[in-house]
Amino acid sequence: MTVAPARQERSYHPDPAQCPLCPTPAGGPATEIPVSDYHIAVFENRFPAFAPGHGRCEVVCYTSDHASSLGAQSVERIRDLIEVWADRTRELSRLPEVRYVLVFENRGEEIGVTLTHPHGQIYAYPFLPSVIDRELRAGARHRRLHGDCLYCRIIEREWAGERMVDGDQECIAFVPDFARWPFEVHLAPRSHLGSLSDLGESQAQSLARLLQSVLRRYDRLFDAPMPYVMAIHQRPVGRGYAHHHLHLEFYAAGRARGKLKHLAGSELGAGAFIVDVAPAAAARRLRDAG
Repeated sequence: MTVAPARQERSYHPDPAQCPLCPTPAGGPATEIPVSDYHIAVFENRFPAFAPGHGRCEVVCYTSDHASSLGAQSVERIRDLIEVWADRTRELSRLPEVRYVLVFENRGEEIGVTLTHPHGQIYAYPFLPSVIDRELRAGARHRRLHGDCLYCRIIEREWAGERMVDGDQECIAFVPDFARWPFEVHLAPRSHLGSLSDLGESQAQSLARLLQSVLRRYDRLFDAPMPYVMAIHQRPVGRGYAHHHLHLEFYAAGRARGKLKHLAGSELGAGAFIVDVAPAAAARRLRDAG
């Protein structure tokens, strides 16, 4: 657990004209980005979860257009964004205190977002987060018992199956049979790669296309912006994690038109998720939304 009381002072639903993630207007008050326009911007969070020397928190703005979204960006811009994510992963991994780099996005006020400008974040943790640790332990146990990558086996099983949403020779998007959210989607390279920095050009291009595809399907599913959390699971800093397979996880909060999935007693109290839509049905509906 990280205690960061200074975050109580962070911006909370400011008027769009005072958005700190928009470009600094000519003759207007300075924002976090002191230029009149930008392509993609990265800067340190003014309200970080970690103190200097104990990790790093960065903000990544996808576009200067306040009313846009990640899914609305072109494949080319998303490809540039993937390179930014990979570059920041490499740089942050060099910090002596950093053990894990998580790239993520929270989208939608329903998720708890307080700044609606299209952006994500990068946390460089001084410890190994518990979710990642459990994932690594499961993958390591599978490799000891079966000699191969657990996630590679999952991808092989999902390829061209009823839970596949989209894919090509390089990457796949699918609803896993172990999904905990009604329209949860995983996106991964089909080759065994551990980090964003391992992606080749064709793989990064494919990942950008599928990322755009999934996000646009989400917004068409209920004809409204889908609130979601995106988390990129890549291998930790250091050696000994060759078994880990890079993948993106999307926890979509919508379960039906005008209805949200809330974590309540069973999920929060017992860790037992109850899913409202069968994974195969969710994948079919997302395919149809293409």
